[in-house]
Amino acid sequence: MKKMIMIMLLLASVTLQMQAQKLLSLEESISLAVKNNVEIRNSNLETEAAKKVKESAYTRYFPEVSAGLQAFKSLDPLFEMETSGGNLPVYDGNPVNLLNPTQFAYLPGSSIGMLKKGIFGNLMVAQPLYVGGRIENGNRLAELGTEVKTLQVKMATEGVKLKVEEQYWQIVALGEKENTVDKYEELLNRVLLQVNDAVNNGLILKNEALKVQLKINELKLNRSKLQNGKKLATMAFCQYIGLEYDPAIKLADTSITRGLPESYIVDHKEALEKRTEYLLLNKAVSAEELMTAMKKGELLPQVAVGAAGLYFKIDENKSTTTGILFGSLSVPISAWWSGKYELEERQIKEDIARNNTRDKSELLLLQMEKAKQDLIVAHDQILLAEETRQQVEVNLTLNDESYRMGLTTVSDLLESRAVYQQALEQIIDARTTYAVKVAEYLKVTGR
Repeated sequence: MKKMIMIMLLLASVTLQMQAQKLLSLEESISLAVKNNVEIRNSNLETEAAKKVKESAYTRYFPEVSAGLQAFKSLDPLFEMETSGGNLPVYDGNPVNLLNPTQFAYLPGSSIGMLKKGIFGNLMVAQPLYVGGRIENGNRLAELGTEVKTLQVKMATEGVKLKVEEQYWQIVALGEKENTVDKYEELLNRVLLQVNDAVNNGLILKNEALKVQLKINELKLNRSKLQNGKKLATMAFCQYIGLEYDPAIKLADTSITRGLPESYIVDHKEALEKRTEYLLLNKAVSAEELMTAMKKGELLPQVAVGAAGLYFKIDENKSTTTGILFGSLSVPISAWWSGKYELEERQIKEDIARNNTRDKSELLLLQMEKAKQDLIVAHDQILLAEETRQQVEVNLTLNDESYRMGLTTVSDLLESRAVYQQALEQIIDARTTYAVKVAEYLKVTGR
């Protein structure tokens, strides 16, 4: 019964310990980094801004509507008409007297003021029918801007993912090295017991035990350095993925394993078309072509139709409203003089963009080839490190047997174990490097 209770308490303790730990997988870490990275957040905001520009460009298809209202009141009339006074003939009803009037009426002089106050209003609607294709090309350019921003978000995300993998595997590697140090220390402690027994029995000198103790102390110092390095690496990792540092955070992956290079290698020319950088280069060419089309549109005639409603009221007169229909044709004749050279300039810029695309595409292919070679070399380093470990392990076994038979000294035994420990760490480093090279190759091949 007591044994059963102890087992249950042990299981409960292990469960609580696992719950207290915060396990982070590589996928979760990447997701957090993408979510919290400032560069990606700003890139997303820039994409949203580009979408607003696209929506604004679309409104150019709609008629332009404008309204205005003007009113004025002057201190003095803007226009005055003077009439002089005098005698006016009075018609007495007899036609004979029209030429020789005998009666007159006196009319005094007067001044009439006009345009002292007024109100003018207008409402105008104009619909462009043809503006040299600038509206269509402007919308295409705005759409292209949105696509470019989306690709830039993708490129920033790819960079963040690679950085997370590098930091993640570095921490895992430090954890693996810490485990090998623990096993090495356990082994040295057993050797120390054996050496102390031999010293007590007078078989060897005491300084042999001191050599083992010094090696153990050296190992403890190395473990302390590893733990501090792992802590700092974890803190930097948490900061990068946007997570507050917590000592309870543990990485779910405890070993570094990757497939053979052949499982990752692809055709580079096909992979080039998936590269974000390559897509951006082609977008740059398209942008130059659209800007050339926009420049051509500035040299073409512009046609528009519209309607306007007018309202005006002058002084004390009755208000008047009216409407007009109009059409317009504008031909930029003088612009043709400089336009020829501006179009030639645009053509040169197009050629520059195409040359850049070809040149940088070749560099991208070289980058992929280099990443491929780095991948193969990194895997070869694993094989070489494994072969070295096997050889060192044989040497270690022979030294252990020789020491038990009294044929080698403690110094030789410690040296063989130190070499074996170094071989184990070289394997860990080689596997870490290979995991990073795999991630780099996947990135540069658009995956």
